Amino acid sequence: MNTITRAQLAEAIYAQVGLSRNESAELLEDVLERVSAALESGRAVKISAFGTFTVRQKGLRVGRNPKTGVEVPIMPRRVLSFRPSQVLKARLNGEAVPATDD
Repeated sequence: MNTITRAQLAEAIYAQVGLSRNESAELLEDVLERVSAALESGRAVKISAFGTFTVRQKGLRVGRNPKTGVEVPIMPRRVLSFRPSQVLKARLNGEAVPATDD
C-alpha cells in the first residue's frame, strides 16, 4: 500500500495551482495547522465532498491484559474520528457520485 506524504501533496499543489514549490509547501502546512488547531480546540472539521473529522471524548474504562487476564484501568482520552462523505464513499466503491448540497 502506498502512503501519500506531505511532500507529494505539496508537489500536487505546485503542479495544479501554479504556486512556487515553497509557497505550495507553506500553503499545505497552513491548511494542516488550521485543521489541527480546530481539532485540538474540540471543533469538527468538515471538508465538503470528502468527510468530517471530529474529536470524541472516551471515558475511564476497565480493560484486560490479554496475556495475563489482569484488569487494568484505561484512562479517559480524546480520540479522532473520521466520517467519510457520501461522495467519497461512492468514489471508493466505483459508484456514481451523488450530487452535493454543500
